Amino acid sequence: MKYLKVIAFTHKQIDLKDLGKFVICNESLESSLESVRQKFDIPEIFYIGTCNRVEFVFTSEQNLTHEFVKDFIQALNLPISEEQAHTFSEQVSIYEDEDALNHLLRISCSLESLVVGEKEILAQVRKAYDTCRVAGFTGDYMRLIMNRVVKTSKEVYTNTAIARKPISVVSLAYRKLRELKMCTNSRILIIGAGETNKNLSKYLQKHKYSNFTIFNRSIENARILADELGGVAYGLEALKTFKNGFDVIITCTSATEPIITNEIYKSLLNGDESRKVIVDLAVPNDTSPEVLQNNPVTFIEVHSLQEIANSNLKERYEELIFAERIIEENIQDFKPVLKQRRVEIAMKEVPEKIKEIRNAAVNGIFAQEIENMDQQSREVLERVMNYMEKKYISLPMIMAKDILINNS
Repeated sequence: MKYLKVIAFTHKQIDLKDLGKFVICNESLESSLESVRQKFDIPEIFYIGTCNRVEFVFTSEQNLTHEFVKDFIQALNLPISEEQAHTFSEQVSIYEDEDALNHLLRISCSLESLVVGEKEILAQVRKAYDTCRVAGFTGDYMRLIMNRVVKTSKEVYTNTAIARKPISVVSLAYRKLRELKMCTNSRILIIGAGETNKNLSKYLQKHKYSNFTIFNRSIENARILADELGGVAYGLEALKTFKNGFDVIITCTSATEPIITNEIYKSLLNGDESRKVIVDLAVPNDTSPEVLQNNPVTFIEVHSLQEIANSNLKERYEELIFAERIIEENIQDFKPVLKQRRVEIAMKEVPEKIKEIRNAAVNGIFAQEIENMDQQSREVLERVMNYMEKKYISLPMIMAKDILINNS
């Protein structure tokens, strides 16, 4: 892992507003990376940018000092003044050699994420690497590093419970709905067109639910969500007169008083006395207590879901020790892989050199003697030379690898 470096700007040290100054758009990514590569003689580099971290992973013989980081920031040609570059260079996290690989594995396994166990970070790292690989900024060394990153991350997600239990209220609410085994043609009323209801409705749409009616204070926003879901849009006042029936109500608004009063609920039922489902993700609840007291309702609300989310999050953190063990094992296993690859690269000219010796012998030094041989003798000689050539190519490689690994 010698010469592997990471410069990390994260939410832990830098305000998210300031972190945005380090985000490099796709149009200027190549010029920014080429600038630092040329200035610091960096053989390989790639850039990771997410909502709460910006990191540069690269190879270099230089030691990472705060002065180096300051110069690095300025070489990126970002809208950052020299004074700001100095300030940020003091807030940065820097990792070198084995620590750099450990850090890269930890972020890819989401151990450094705002929410431990979220798998999206691995996809983000892979995409970032692929973008820079296609642009020619990475080579064989980073290829090996990324292979190990993917291998380790998959082992962590497969062999620990770090990502198995959902911790978002929306995903937990969806699971609760799925447990009720509702028909996919269930009539679903969505009250509020904000982000929470959008996310939950997309879960439902993905699993073939299609009968949506959206109510919102802004009819324009209701129509936008209705268009996405293939549903019908109404203003919030239309709740009082809606008579088309329902099976499920999903509500999340910013109202300070209940939206679903007992009177409105009775009107929505329109004489239907069967048990209904209400998913209330608003704080405070959009559903009046009277509705629950006077009607048969399966009630899913944010408070109970949050308790489950907190419990799941605690269990995820308890899995950290197992994840860290997998990371350490992969770091130790990776060391001989790197050494073997260095041997392969160092000896890549051996096959060509042996072929040159063979051609010189056959076509020059011993050409006359071979020409005087009969056909059968030449065929035997050819088989002997082919056998010897393979052995002379493979044996030194095997011996060199063994010597390097056993004497390290």
